[in-house]
Order: sequence, then C-alpha cells, then structure tokens
Amino acid sequence: MKPKIVLAFSGGLDTTFCALWLKKELGADVVTATVDTGGFSPEELAAIAARARELGALEHRALDGRGEVFRRFAVPLIQGNILRGRVYPLSVSAERVLQAELVARVAREVGADGVAHGSTGAGNDQIRFDAVFQVLLPGVKVHTPVRDLGWSRRQETDYLAELGIQVPPKTAAYSVNAGLWGTTVGGGETHDPWTEIPDSAFPAASVAAPPETKDIVVGFAKGVPVSLDGRKMDGVALVQALHALGRSYGAGRGVHLGDTILGIKGRIGFEAPAPLMLIAAHAELEKLVLTRWQAFWKNHVADFYGQMLHEGLYFDPVMRDVEALIASSQETVTGEARLRLRPGRFDVTGVKSPHSLAAGAATYGETTRLWTGAEAAGFAKLHALPMALARRARDGAVK
Repeated sequence: MKPKIVLAFSGGLDTTFCALWLKKELGADVVTATVDTGGFSPEELAAIAARARELGALEHRALDGRGEVFRRFAVPLIQGNILRGRVYPLSVSAERVLQAELVARVAREVGADGVAHGSTGAGNDQIRFDAVFQVLLPGVKVHTPVRDLGWSRRQETDYLAELGIQVPPKTAAYSVNAGLWGTTVGGGETHDPWTEIPDSAFPAASVAAPPETKDIVVGFAKGVPVSLDGRKMDGVALVQALHALGRSYGAGRGVHLGDTILGIKGRIGFEAPAPLMLIAAHAELEKLVLTRWQAFWKNHVADFYGQMLHEGLYFDPVMRDVEALIASSQETVTGEARLRLRPGRFDVTGVKSPHSLAAGAATYGETTRLWTGAEAAGFAKLHALPMALARRARDGAVK
C-alpha cells in the first residue's frame, strides 16, 4: 500500500521538487496543501492548484488562513506591542506556525502516514514546521527532501527537467515572502550587515509617494483594531487597507538584524506598514489608559511571547498564560489613535479614550487640583529619602 504524505505546497521550486521526489523515490500518494496567510492573489492560487495537478497530486487543498492569522497571532502581537529587535513585527513567524498547523489538520483529515515541507537546513522555517508537526502529529513521519539531500537549486531544477517539469529560473536577486502581516526580503545585500539594502529590493520601491500628508484614525476596542476613519472593518480588511495606504507613501520599511533559532546572526529587509502603524498607534493609546506597572509587566512578558513565537514554540502552555495576561491588560485599551502619513514615514499625532488616565488630573509642569504644593514637597522629600540615606551611609555620616 502506498504511503500517503501531505506536503506544505507553495508551487515554487523546492516544493515542486518535493512533490515529485516523494512520488518517485518513496512511491507515495502526495496530497498538496497550500495555506493562504495573505501572500497569494486568486490568480496565484489558481496557478498553484494547476501545478499540483500537473505534478499528479492525489488531491490539492487550498486553505484560507488569513482570519486565523489576524485573530490568533496578529491580535496578541498588536496588544503586546511586539517588535523583534524593537523594529521587526515578526511577519514570517506569525504565519509559519499557522501554515504548519493547517497542514497538520489536513494530514489528520486524510489519514496521512507522513507530512513534508520544503525548507532547507539553514533557516528558521524548518524548525517551526518540525516543532508544530511533532506536537500535533506525534509519531507521524516528517519528510524533508531538500534538507536531507542538501541539493542546490540547480540540482533540483535538473532533477525536475529529467522528469519533464520545467521551473522558470530564479532570476530575482531576492527571496520575497509576502503575507498578511508583512513582507520580508532576503538575499543580495541582506547577507552583509555593512551593506545598505537598496530601495529597489522592496516591493513598493517604484511607488511615488503623494507630496501631501494624510491623516487617518484607527479605532481600538480592548486593544483590537476595529475601525479605520470611523468605518467598522474586520481585521483582515483593515490590515489590507493600511498596507495599501502605507505602501502608497513608501512607509513601513526596515531592516532587522538578529539571532536565528539556530544561533547564528541573520538579516532581512521587511515592508510591513500595517503592523508597524497598528503597533505604534496601539502603544500610544496604551500610554493614555494603562498604569505604569500594567504597561511594564505586560510589555515585559510580551517580549518573551515574541521570542517564543519567533522560535516556533507557540504550543508551549506558557504562551496561553501570557496571552491571558496580555488580554487582561487590554480591558481599558479602547479609543482612537490618529496617524499622519508622510512620504517614507508615519507618526502618531494624537490619541483619545473614554478611559484616559490623564483627563482632568493635572497640567504637567504647571498646576494640579489633586494635591497642594506643600504635599508635593513632602512627597519629594520621602521619595528621595532612600537615596539620601544610602549616600550618607556610604560617606560614613550614619553612625
């Protein structure tokens, strides 16, 4: 009896190679599964399905994961103000875990003997896919032909050509991964941390930004973005609208240099206007409504959450604990944030909330109705007392 293997399938060179290799070398029936997390157009999804049929897939499934990406991944990343290295919104990490999870669902539904992915042995994605499969499909064989063989892209292309499958040569200088939560750019100048990544590497490089500024208002309900300029929108549509606006101004680009899961340094360019605008707007709104210690501890554990998600450890129970803390902190994070778009950038120019902690309390540096000058002087004396005592003890003034 032929083994049945579900392959995470993008239709590119690596997964095309995997589909044929699994059929030819293992004699397997291959079920291809493409998870759309926001990176495919309808035309691209149709082309991927056609490629799967051309390769003789037993079955092809296209799964829409955009809603789950927003609800389960983007929301806690926004609420946590999570930016890896303080700059990068975890665009790929937020989507790979879900892609692996949905492929695992298909594997259970079809009674697969194995699952497969086309990751190489060099990057983060292999770890993310493997980790999810080990948790959700215990005992199911994970096949990784590209990683196991260590073949070059040229060798894969030649193998396919011998079987009558032509894959257009990869002429682009960069590897581009697009999704709902942003686009990453690798290759070329990204490999040298001293070399600047040129404007032409980014997807929106050719867009001429309007010369005039544009103000937009994002509405939040308990830390979740729910409206744009007063119009209620579901999360996926709102993110897509912000991407379009940001890209029209050439905003939301950056470069991230940091540690990979395997412990080496990695560098990518990214274009993620929607995540960056939403996180900046949310963070400013939080300043208005959270207490100092709420913000401190929430952001502290949120950094840990981002680290775990980056490393593919989404299913560790501690992640649900952290999500519960983050969600609890968002009870009063309701209101609006105004952003101003300019060529190549954006700024948060104002926030308001019915739960503002600033309303009617004081005018900083001037007057307040909550205490007297004498009370402020007494507080200042007590506030400085531990420092004063420590200095006197160090100087031998305390006997």
